[in-house]
This record gives sequence, structure tokens and C-alpha cells, in this order.
Amino acid sequence: VQLQASGGGSVQAGGYLSLSCAASGRTSSSYTVAWFRQAPGKEREFVALIFWDSAITYYADSVKGRFTISRDNAKDTVFLQMNSLKPEDTALYYCAGQNTIALHTTAADFNSWGQGTLVTVSS
Repeated sequence: VQLQASGGGSVQAGGYLSLSCAASGRTSSSYTVAWFRQAPGKEREFVALIFWDSAITYYADSVKGRFTISRDNAKDTVFLQMNSLKPEDTALYYCAGQNTIALHTTAADFNSWGQGTLVTVSS
């Protein structure tokens, strides 16, 4: 499966952005897509994930209530709606996929990665 992320940009604190992750070559609904982010000088951290078959979602505590992950079956695309953005949300955001349904939040568990898209939140 090939993943392509898009939608980053610059916004002031309190604003919103929406990221997209287009998945091509996916042949099974037993698939999990996650968003990770990496700020300068920090390790890549889990943000949110969605199970493709059931659309069950899971969030990191730091974004719960502000971010929403969803998927569009017809477009084979996963979205990350980010509201009430904070300067600490500034990072490169990556979408990642794995060929199973599992609650994994570690980057090493994911075998497909899109390129990063930069989100910058100014105070």
C-alpha cells in the first residue's frame, strides 16, 4: 500500500487544519491507518489511528477532543481534522499503515509510510 499525505500549512493558535492521507493499492479492509508527528529534536509520536473496517478510532491524550480521524471508503482516504491547534502541535505529520487490525501506537509496528506534511502553529 502506498500512502500520500497532504494538507499541512501554517495557522495561528486556536485555528484549524485538515490533513489527508490517500491510500493506493489497499486490497483488504483489515487495515489500520495512523497519524504520527515529529517535532524538531523530538521522537516521532503517535497521534491517532482508525481501523478501516469498523472505523473505530483511538487518540493520544494530547489531541483527544481536538483532533478527529476519519476515513472515506470511496476515496480510499483517511483524514485528520485538527481543531483548536496549539503551538505544541507544530510538527511534521506522517500517515502510516499496517496490514492488520490492531491497537498499535508504536511507529515500528507500521510498514507503510507517507511523506511528512508540515504543520506550523504560531502563538
